[in-house]
Amino acid sequence: MTPSALPLGDPAPADGLLPAQAADGAADRNFGLYVHIPFCSVRCGYCDFNTYTATELGGGASQAAYAGTAEREVVFAADAMRRSGLPERRMGTVFFGGGTPTLLPAEDLAAILRTAVDQWGLEPGAEVTTEANPDSVTPESLQLLADAGFTRVSFGMQSAVPHVLAVLDRTHTPSRVPQAVKWAREAGLHVSVDLIYGTPGESMADWKTSLEEALSYEPDHISAYALIIEEGTKLAARMRRGEVPPIDDDDHADKYVLADEMMSAAGLSWYEVSNWARTPADQCRHNLAYWRSDDWWGIGPGAHSHAGGVRWWNAKHPTAYAQRIGAGESPAVGRETLDADTRYVEDIMLRTRLAEGLDLSRLREPGRLAVAGLMADSLVDPRAALTGRVILTGRGRLLADAVVRRLLPD
Repeated sequence: MTPSALPLGDPAPADGLLPAQAADGAADRNFGLYVHIPFCSVRCGYCDFNTYTATELGGGASQAAYAGTAEREVVFAADAMRRSGLPERRMGTVFFGGGTPTLLPAEDLAAILRTAVDQWGLEPGAEVTTEANPDSVTPESLQLLADAGFTRVSFGMQSAVPHVLAVLDRTHTPSRVPQAVKWAREAGLHVSVDLIYGTPGESMADWKTSLEEALSYEPDHISAYALIIEEGTKLAARMRRGEVPPIDDDDHADKYVLADEMMSAAGLSWYEVSNWARTPADQCRHNLAYWRSDDWWGIGPGAHSHAGGVRWWNAKHPTAYAQRIGAGESPAVGRETLDADTRYVEDIMLRTRLAEGLDLSRLREPGRLAVAGLMADSLVDPRAALTGRVILTGRGRLLADAVVRRLLPD
């Protein structure tokens, strides 16, 4: 998903060429593609992503024209990478996010994927995911996606409790989720479900109901994210007016503990702070690519890309994005080239979230010395000295930000 606010940075060149740093060591990094589909049937009250309803847009930014615009950026991206000296690499992962990608016809999603495969190719056994709302798919559309090369679908379930869904402004009915999961399985797709906890008015019993319902579908993967109230959203305004209660951090912590206990008992293991998978093969490899600082190109308005410590982001509004693509220019409007110290900090921030942990050898001396104190405080697995890796305990996951702060230089 793509946030609504773009960061500050340096101007990005219209020719799309990348600094030499992007190519350094690229042959040793995995390459993936993110495709942002910015359309939703309604805008959820909590959502701060760069999304639009169909009636808000026209021209090359319309739903009808969008696939063609995205395909043109794919071709531009592949050419820009070649001109920038990056090595030829096939895609190991592809992720269609949004918004609601499945608001586009399945044929359009298949066409974008086909163009990307034509340009880069796919690694054997590549992971190709689309997000979907349960009410935006049919047996036929899911089968078409599977036939086109998609391997995985991630359903935005969020909750199984109607009054919680109502606060979130979600449009699907809970009974639609198991039906969509069944159709996806019949099409041969791996299935993930996404949950949100901590919605104002959600009781612990409500959260347990959602977990029990999600687990009853026996998905391959579950994501569970704490609700964050973003400024500028409808839900933030309702909270300011006192219409819904504020977020309670202790409530979030208790619900995270319950989620981890129930998913572990059901045979799903955490591999990243907010994600659990039935087997290592069911882990979302595209998600892992972000935490491991691999390379990816982001297609679509507001989409972010990364290669070798170089980050860039596209024009936010779909109309401005489409105009740049139509003119044969890079849709990127800003970028930043990270120095060694910034990359070090980010490496710690990202890798400590993973169950595989952070290799102790990546830490500078102050960070290595801090590990002993983190073990004493039960935030890091006490076997760190033996395994050579910093792996968070359950308590450490709840206090992940505090762990990171203690590992970073002053």
